[in-house]
Order: sequence, then structure tokens, then C-alpha cells
Amino acid sequence: MGLPHPVPGGATGGAAPAAADRALRVLVVEDDPVIAHLIEHVLTRKGFVVDVAPDGRLAQAMLTETPPAVIVLDVMLPFVGGFELLARIRETPRWAHVPILMLTSKANENYVVRAFGAGVSDYVTKPFRPEELVVRVRRLARG
Repeated sequence: MGLPHPVPGGATGGAAPAAADRALRVLVVEDDPVIAHLIEHVLTRKGFVVDVAPDGRLAQAMLTETPPAVIVLDVMLPFVGGFELLARIRETPRWAHVPILMLTSKANENYVVRAFGAGVSDYVTKPFRPEELVVRVRRLARG
């Protein structure tokens, strides 16, 4: 189920999304296709438009495009790691302001401190609770 390129989100299903969420785009950078699909499904169901980049190199190539409202970023990624991608995002003027939620299995305090020091807006460890992730993404998207 690996994705060869960023994939825009699908149709909205389930409960009607809040009006403020309808146009909000989220970039999910996650190499595990099962987790990426789960995040895409949960966020799309809540009315977000979701793009998925299965590795850091593809996400990095997107830095020339219009920035999303929020980025959900894994740490352990092929080609360009999460921390390196985070640094490049923060160095890119059009993307530097975008809130980033780091979603990773790295629960060690050193990773958390390093992530916040590098500029993430929120940090969630795997396994995660899908509805909590939605609330956190919505909070970041609304500023």
C-alpha cells in the first residue's frame, strides 16, 4: 500500500464537519502505510483535506507548493529524517509558520525536548488515540 507520491484526501464521510474545518489542509508525513491511512481516514472524516507523503524526500519536494494548515510529521522516515525535514520546513519562509505536530513512537524525553527545541508545536507518541489527534490538529489549524 506504499504511495509513490503525495495523495490528496478523499471524500468526506461520517458526521458533518465543522464549517471552519472544511478548507483546512493537513500534510501527513508518515512512512507506515497503515498509520498513514488511519490518520488520513480520521482527519478526512472530520472534514480536513489530507495529503500524504510517505517519505521525507517527497515531503521536502512539496516545500515549493502552498503550505498546509498543519503538518503531522513522523521522526523515523526514509531518505530525509523527521528532524532534518523539520529544520528545512522552518528555514522555508512560506512554510516556517506552519504548525507541526510530531507523531512518533519515540517517547524518550530527549526526543520530546529536541523536537520542541527544533520548533514543533505539539508532540504525540504512538500508539495514539485518533480522536485526540483530531482535536490537537484542529487546535493547531485554528491557531
